[in-house]
Amino acid sequence: MSGYNDNDPFYSDGTDYTSQDASAHYSAAGAYVPPAPEPVRKKEKRGVRPWAVIALCLICSILAAALGVGGAYLFLQGDDRGNALLSEPTPAPQLPEGSEASAAPVYTGTGAGIYELAKKQVVGVTTEITYTNFFGQVSASSVSGTGFVISADGYILTNNHVIEDARKGGYDVSVLMYDGSEYTAEIVGYDKENDIAVLKIDAQGLTPVTLGSQEDIVVGREIYPVGNPLGELNFTMTTGIISATDRAITTEANNVPIDMFQIDAAVNSGNSGGPVYDADGEVIGVVTAKTSATGVEGLGFAIPIEDAAHVANQILQYGYVTDRATLGVSSQTVPNAVAEQYGLVPGALITSVEKDSAAQEAGLQVNDIVTALNGQPVAGSTELTGLVRTYAVGDQVELSVWRSGTVVTLTATLGQSQRPEEEPAQPETQSPQGFGDMEEFFRQFFGGFGFGF
Repeated sequence: MSGYNDNDPFYSDGTDYTSQDASAHYSAAGAYVPPAPEPVRKKEKRGVRPWAVIALCLICSILAAALGVGGAYLFLQGDDRGNALLSEPTPAPQLPEGSEASAAPVYTGTGAGIYELAKKQVVGVTTEITYTNFFGQVSASSVSGTGFVISADGYILTNNHVIEDARKGGYDVSVLMYDGSEYTAEIVGYDKENDIAVLKIDAQGLTPVTLGSQEDIVVGREIYPVGNPLGELNFTMTTGIISATDRAITTEANNVPIDMFQIDAAVNSGNSGGPVYDADGEVIGVVTAKTSATGVEGLGFAIPIEDAAHVANQILQYGYVTDRATLGVSSQTVPNAVAEQYGLVPGALITSVEKDSAAQEAGLQVNDIVTALNGQPVAGSTELTGLVRTYAVGDQVELSVWRSGTVVTLTATLGQSQRPEEEPAQPETQSPQGFGDMEEFFRQFFGGFGFGF
């Protein structure tokens, strides 16, 4: 995301969001959802067919998971992407029309006071799914996470990966309130790359959260995550500090780096989608990831609330994120070992080019290997996608491309993201939670890339 314009949804009077006091976060329409700011050449040894390279890449990925020591849930790639995303003041948005404002909750200035807020604002998000396990047995289990209220009339923000099984499998999503009331939620929209989803329940007079700003995300600041760890210990508060900012975090839930801040508060499976409160009782982040490596503690990560709110705003207005730049390709990583073996180069191997896309207009072709974008090295598919995301729709980028032993330079004008295609519901007996394929077996057996946070 590279930036906003005055036509973004739910803007109010265009005032600077960060200059408002806490009470100004509420309007007659409900609580605000602030948007984020304007976001060698190798000697050819012998020929190889493209499908063989792709297959070998996939095999390498599986073996890497099998041989991983301890198993890391995510990769950390520090960069300054967050500073560029959040560098300008943001006007305050409004919530969807029809929201009825609830009375601002009383905050006592203590951890206990924050928990009193959380009881009114935090929800449990659960999906009951069925799946076929490794032994061919049909079983049932729950996928649990957390969310929080962003409008008085029932809009709720959470992670996409919390509701992904429900979305793909056609299962119901249940929302549990602190008072024990339970609702069936509608999935309003989602964004896989940013791991954000918006739900809607049929309720009125709810207490929406007050949202903080980027300026509140400072290393050393005390924070209070609230969520449902393990899907059983509902409405648990933990405490800690902000440990670092501007972490580019990649998880298997999205496979694209997301700018997050690091926390040392205890968060576990089931906390995903929950709020991170600051000492003022404002929500400054969305708990999204933690490391699952054996023997590692205090490494949790949260999406800054301004980034999350911008995505939510786009979903509420358009149903998807409209202002994300795209190249219009699918790609596969060519690791160093594969490149050396087959006389190729490391990079992002283009496996498909979308019609009328920026890539097609630039002359990018299937089997090309992108090695750099605007001079920045591209080690694989993840790096290519991550770099493209740092630019705006309409920006021109220069691609260094290896094509059949020759290096060529192409110029592409980045296009606009399109509405994601609806994914057909899977049969009830299939689920990513089971051992549906050998890769999943490696993940579960060796622990390397286990999903479900």
